[in-house]
Amino acid sequence: MAVTLLAQRPSAGVPRLSMTGVTKSFGGVHAIRQAEFHLMPGEVHALVGENGAGKSTLIKIASGAESFDTGQILIDGSPVTIRSAADALALRVATVYQEAQLFGQLTVAENTFLGRELTRGHRVDWAAQNEQVGRALATVGLSDEFATRKVEELSAAQQQQVSIAKALVGDARILILDEPSAILTDSEIENLFVAIRNLTAQGVSVIYISHRLDELFQIADVVTIMRDGVTLGTFDVGELSVGQIAEAMVGGEFAAAAGRQARGAAEVVLSMRELTSRRFHDVSLDLRSGEVVVLYGLVGSGVAEIAAAAYGQAPVLSGTMRLRGQPYRPTSPAQAKAQGVSMLPANRKREGLFSFQSIAFNICVGSLRLLKRLGVFTDAARERGVAASMIKTLAVKTPDAARSVSTLSGGNAQKVVLARQLVTLPDVLVLAEPTQGVDIGAKEEIHKIVDQLCERGAAVLIATSDLGEAMRIADRLIVIRNGTNFAQFAHGVGQAEVLAAASGELTREQERELARQEAI
Repeated sequence: MAVTLLAQRPSAGVPRLSMTGVTKSFGGVHAIRQAEFHLMPGEVHALVGENGAGKSTLIKIASGAESFDTGQILIDGSPVTIRSAADALALRVATVYQEAQLFGQLTVAENTFLGRELTRGHRVDWAAQNEQVGRALATVGLSDEFATRKVEELSAAQQQQVSIAKALVGDARILILDEPSAILTDSEIENLFVAIRNLTAQGVSVIYISHRLDELFQIADVVTIMRDGVTLGTFDVGELSVGQIAEAMVGGEFAAAAGRQARGAAEVVLSMRELTSRRFHDVSLDLRSGEVVVLYGLVGSGVAEIAAAAYGQAPVLSGTMRLRGQPYRPTSPAQAKAQGVSMLPANRKREGLFSFQSIAFNICVGSLRLLKRLGVFTDAARERGVAASMIKTLAVKTPDAARSVSTLSGGNAQKVVLARQLVTLPDVLVLAEPTQGVDIGAKEEIHKIVDQLCERGAAVLIATSDLGEAMRIADRLIVIRNGTNFAQFAHGVGQAEVLAAASGELTREQERELARQEAI
């Protein structure tokens, strides 16, 4: 039965930010209906909901990226008007997005003061800028020497820390973090949490948006749950479980992912032997028809590059690949696709979507050759039919295929990119981080689609840094560490064993099994 939510937290003092009765519609579709959100001083306030639940729209209103139709916003009890990002910054509201909004060729200090440089006379006061940035960097766990380093030299985690420091230099008292941990390793996430705790100790209020529900219990004080554009309420994190939050998000009972039953696989479709590139080495694996093989590793382990090599996106220096028993060495995605291999890229915005085109175009663009009439013109009626069929099959939530793909939530946009790969059923489907940034409901739908593809004989290779996903979907799980095979596990292995292997540790039993596998 559906979860019964516990009592909401009692009010205590004047909220730093209050949003009351907020409503927003797009073309007659209600994105938010009478939403309520109250953020207290020095609080980490999680905001969760399925893709399309309304949380992104609510945050865009708070940060000045969107206007609302009805409602009121108060900061420290006083009504305010936020019509732009400049208005939000003037009110000391800053947003840090999953992908850093920084210029790689500029230094950290130059990025921080871009457009508002400190001057002495008619010259930029570089020393003063570096000093202020250095103090902010210390708060987020970076040394002051980073102030003069170019952003392009920094890791993704360091760029995110820089983005937070940039907000602090602007004297932010409300910090919105949008999926801050999506591309971070476990150790980097812990560093992020330390930085957040330092900020809240200084009175900064943090809105934390994440699809990783287990994280909330490590960093959040309270959580507001949204569903279908409505805020269900705000609750003490310590009084809820992951299951209760998930059930509230999806509006029904949520069954924890336990993984499907492993099936006996058929012939080998794709094999790799001692495959080596600049980012990985000596990788060997077999992928069979009707099987899901998951490459799991921490960020930077090499799993993404191995997946890219299978699709012709990464050059291979040595080793061999065979597809259906024949030599296979694609030098481009077009070659791979022509031989029956398709791939869902990890970065759907950069590599997968034509944002200003229709949903139908995005689904069919990879199969235009098959949709041509008289070998010249695209058959518009057939294109619409194919798009409508894929929308129905993958349960893409949209009024019609003519809508711009940019109007879709993250989970539905991901399904559109996946639909493009499935217009013609591939022999091998490679999925890179297939559910990164999507909610629990969309994640389960994508997993079901993978199961159905396997039942139809496809072979699926998944590269992921999401352990929960790896455990749920894998028939076999291969841990990649430092760019090569480290351990292999069958369906049903415990999470602790996999994490130990990904961290470079094996039990004696695992060492014996690994030695046995290498001897075969």
